[in-house]
Amino acid sequence: MAFETFAVRILGAGLAYVSQILLARWMGPHEYGLYSIVWTWVIVLGLFACLGFSSSTPRFLPQYWQTNDFGLIRGFMYASRLSAFIAGCIIAAIGSAIVLSCNDLIEPYYTGPFLAAFCALPFFAFATVQDGIARSHDWSSLAMLPTYIWRPLLILIGILVFLLQGVQVTATMAAIVAVIATACVALYQYVALSRRLRTNLDSGPREIRWKYWVLISLPMLLVEGFLQLLTSADVIMVSFWHPPEEVAIYFAASKTLAIAHFVYFAVRAAAAHRFATFIQSDDHDGLQAFARQATLWTFGGTLCVGVVLALAAPLFLALFGEGFSSGRPILIVLLLGILIRASIGPLDALLNMSGLEKTCAAIYAATFAVNVALNFVLVVSFGLIGAAWATTLAICFEVAALSFAAHSRLGIQTFFLFHNPFRRASKD
Repeated sequence: MAFETFAVRILGAGLAYVSQILLARWMGPHEYGLYSIVWTWVIVLGLFACLGFSSSTPRFLPQYWQTNDFGLIRGFMYASRLSAFIAGCIIAAIGSAIVLSCNDLIEPYYTGPFLAAFCALPFFAFATVQDGIARSHDWSSLAMLPTYIWRPLLILIGILVFLLQGVQVTATMAAIVAVIATACVALYQYVALSRRLRTNLDSGPREIRWKYWVLISLPMLLVEGFLQLLTSADVIMVSFWHPPEEVAIYFAASKTLAIAHFVYFAVRAAAAHRFATFIQSDDHDGLQAFARQATLWTFGGTLCVGVVLALAAPLFLALFGEGFSSGRPILIVLLLGILIRASIGPLDALLNMSGLEKTCAAIYAATFAVNVALNFVLVVSFGLIGAAWATTLAICFEVAALSFAAHSRLGIQTFFLFHNPFRRASKD
């Protein structure tokens, strides 16, 4: 596994957590809750604006490099980024129109933050596709550092400038700073990526197969989109029935688990193109062994981090400010769900790279439906803790469905309890 990727994701998760603590203290529960809600929407909508290209790059680009299809390489990188940027603009325009036309349904204090945050969508989508391009070339630092290190740092610096001038930071101001930071990072990443690519890829004609790429990428988009919705639906659903101050408590609990959750995403990001390599070479034994190794990395890392977070939860939550420690039960329930997901490793990435995008998408669509249904019932009945249980129960459904699909379609078993570390050695 790529230790660099793992380390950057852990460092990025730590930085993101520190930034959330500072934002909560600087802005107060109400404004921090508002900012958390609107930026969660940006993350979800920004991922959908990528049209699946952020996920399909590890599949297409290694294949084109292997066959020296330089025209297709140029065409894919051009079309994918341009499509994501345009889609981000369209979604931002639609979202802004909805916010402005639904004054009776949306509280007035949401209008400014939403309108400001939506401006980040084109740059967010553009940068996310570039992350995929960098990952497909094994440029982990270029893929990870801009998104997980530079952007949070720029946001903190920008808000700190306002504070030093004696300005009370609101959710709208924080959203504007986040937009500027996102745009700067996307531009930096574009320049750095272009310089690296020039060493191996000369300028020349582009061959664009946009329809074919979209048809392959859209099922992957559904997988990525529903996965993101699963990790964000609880925050969004809670905001429908609870004020921003209470959403802030729930968001703080979920962000406290970010390091544990990013273990899964780090291994997933590093493993995707390795899965594709084993599949293209028709090495089933190698694929099974690597899938189990990825599971051990995922579950072992998540368990270690999770134990520390569970024991120190009151201390971590108190860092956000007065009243946030009440989110400890929420944290414990959400942690259970993260461990359950980690128990099968990055199995969705394996299904994607195996050509089972539609199967994976269907599973996540069903899981999202289960999650929303459970949230409607449990949030109304039990409040914030109900949202946490809805998420964890939905993850149980997701894990069972993914495991069944991988075993029945590929003959692959990744559940960590079934792992035998001596199996491959005995065969050798």
